[in-house]
Amino acid sequence: MDVPTTDPPHGTLPSVQRSYWRRWSKQDIFPEESFRDCSSYKYALSQTCSRLKDRLLDRSSDDNELIELPKASGIGMKKCLTWWDLIWLAFGSVVGSGIFTITGLEARDDAGPSIVISYVVSGLSALLSVFCYSEFAIEVPVAGGSFSFLRIELGDFIAFIAAGNIFLEAIVGAAGLGRSWSSYFASMINSDNPDFLRFKVSFLSEGFNLLDPIAVIVLLVANGIAVSGTRRTSFLTWITSVISTLLIIFVIVIGFVKGNSANLVPFFPFGARGVFRAAAVVYWSYTGFDMVATMAEETKKPSRDIPVGLIGSMSVISVIYCLMALSLTMLQKYTEIDRNAAFSVAFDKIGMTWAKYLVSIVAIKGMTTSLLVGSMGQARYTTQIARAHLIPPLFALVHPKTGTPVYATLLTTITSAIVALFSSLDVLSSVFSFSTLAIFMLMAVALLVRRYYNKDTTPSSDYIKFLICLFSILGSCLALTTVWNLDRQGWIEYVVPASFWFLSTLAMSFLPKYRSPKVWGVPLVPWLPSLSIGMNLILIGSLGTEAFLRFFICSAVMLLYYLFIGLHATYDVAHQDGLGSKNEEIKDDDSRVV
Repeated sequence: MDVPTTDPPHGTLPSVQRSYWRRWSKQDIFPEESFRDCSSYKYALSQTCSRLKDRLLDRSSDDNELIELPKASGIGMKKCLTWWDLIWLAFGSVVGSGIFTITGLEARDDAGPSIVISYVVSGLSALLSVFCYSEFAIEVPVAGGSFSFLRIELGDFIAFIAAGNIFLEAIVGAAGLGRSWSSYFASMINSDNPDFLRFKVSFLSEGFNLLDPIAVIVLLVANGIAVSGTRRTSFLTWITSVISTLLIIFVIVIGFVKGNSANLVPFFPFGARGVFRAAAVVYWSYTGFDMVATMAEETKKPSRDIPVGLIGSMSVISVIYCLMALSLTMLQKYTEIDRNAAFSVAFDKIGMTWAKYLVSIVAIKGMTTSLLVGSMGQARYTTQIARAHLIPPLFALVHPKTGTPVYATLLTTITSAIVALFSSLDVLSSVFSFSTLAIFMLMAVALLVRRYYNKDTTPSSDYIKFLICLFSILGSCLALTTVWNLDRQGWIEYVVPASFWFLSTLAMSFLPKYRSPKVWGVPLVPWLPSLSIGMNLILIGSLGTEAFLRFFICSAVMLLYYLFIGLHATYDVAHQDGLGSKNEEIKDDDSRVV
């Protein structure tokens, strides 16, 4: 077991020592002034408009995220990870989170053999996002990951939208992995029916009527291991990832030896549109590196370890994914690929039953390590969100013995287990991809803001020029995405928005930068972040209508929560001085009226 640090961050001691498990009072859950009593809350609601304006304009700072917010955890997280740990955490998190679960589904329905090109497109987009994450994680090595980075550069409200999507991504991603784990396990027993361990409930709608208790059990076990200690989980992940790497090489070699190149014809059965539609969904296969970025607070030397760990591992993973997708489509005609357990069924069909079990073991192992790393990352995202009081600060507390955020882990575990019990894989994948792509797009925007805008030094004229260029880039990317989805055949419709994108990015490149990275930074700014914005928006536009509908429904629920709870909690934290006396004056006035 880890030997956790027992001193609170920055040498501060908590005023009252209490048991970790006795923190369920109202003061622990809603300590803010706005929730003190009914009169305070009523007054807070009456100030919603002015407070919303305040939060829209307010931005956090590096020092606030690095120094002030970690104090809410009471006990600091232990710095115990190196670049070696991050490489295998990234490998364990990413490989298994999609390649075994989504490749067959998209090859069968959307791309055919050109699923290889889909992985190339998604891999390039993911690598651009990795660059953005790496620079931020080096500059601001905290557990909040993209939430903290966006809060610093784009403000509280945008960060909340990101936080809601991060939480949605965490829940949906874990639930999807749990369902996939169950499918592969079932295929080892009965390859003809990957759903035979699930229970059908007739009165529930399609997509939510197959209950999966195995997925729930897997989630509970994986999260239980992850919460026991960071160093222990890291060691377990890299040992098992080394073994699975050897087995994946074996799968690729067998696929090329036993495969038939005739199965690759036609290579583009669904056209270019199918390639991008599949690329938007198989992006799931590359997610997980953002979870590793949340481990920056526990990394010994972030400036060295994070670039090596993230960029190095993602480059290798991209090559592995392309080779695996190609071997699958050579083994079986795309029309015969199994949607749920593609690799294991493919080996079974060519008579290599023993290899089918090997593939299933590799897939299950990959998904298990993805769940382990994902559990750590999800809990750390949740911890930082709780530190900012967007959710009750109870979930920011770090356990004194394990050195891990147990409450935050329990929150994500229970929620994802409920979702995994009911929701099918196709429902989960589209929602997950939308949330992930949206956050990665915002990260590229935040990086541009960080380089070109500094509140204290940027002249208003340069700031206005930067905003014009930025909104021109966003507008041209949205126009290109719209033209693509309208299925326009003329080349002029594509050249015009692409030219606007190029000219806007070129104009931004001539603007002076008012902040430079201290140690390591994204090369070719603004070109690479601008390209990342474009690729993510095009991939979002390639998702189906149902993904948009589900995303906007979830966003509406998040906004309601923010207006009634999150807004007032964060406002109180930002304006603690004088807030109590102001509320007392309001209550005194009310009593005089009575």
